[in-house]
Amino acid sequence: MGSDWTETVEGILTSLTTTVTGEDVAAFARLSGDDYEAHTDPDFMSRSSYGQPIAHGALLVGYMSAAATRAIRAAQARGNRTVPVSLGYDRLRFVAPVFFGDAVTVTYRVKTVDPERRRSLADVIVANQAGETVAVAEHVMKWLHPDAN
Repeated sequence: MGSDWTETVEGILTSLTTTVTGEDVAAFARLSGDDYEAHTDPDFMSRSSYGQPIAHGALLVGYMSAAATRAIRAAQARGNRTVPVSLGYDRLRFVAPVFFGDAVTVTYRVKTVDPERRRSLADVIVANQAGETVAVAEHVMKWLHPDAN
């Protein structure tokens, strides 16, 4: 499959929209062990300029990962037979709070493909229901050769 795989990745644009609930944040706190009061204690956060608990940034990264999975499936629908794996997120920033009840949309856009290194680089933007950017990142994906050699 030479570099044909690149054609199945170039220009992919996917998105994911979800509403962040208090139950989601509580489940994430249990799973991750991150029970910091900024995410779990309304009284604690009432003293802050946010006035209420906020979602974990790492939960937003999970939503970014879900959008990346949609990009993988879009490439597969185009005939891609590689085995993609995430190499991580660069330039990751949480630029505004996400509150319980916010609807967030993750937009994932592949901007470059490097055939020699078998990598793609995508811009990831998370915006709330008002269209305000709340998080950004660049995602690096490695597209492994499908043969086990």
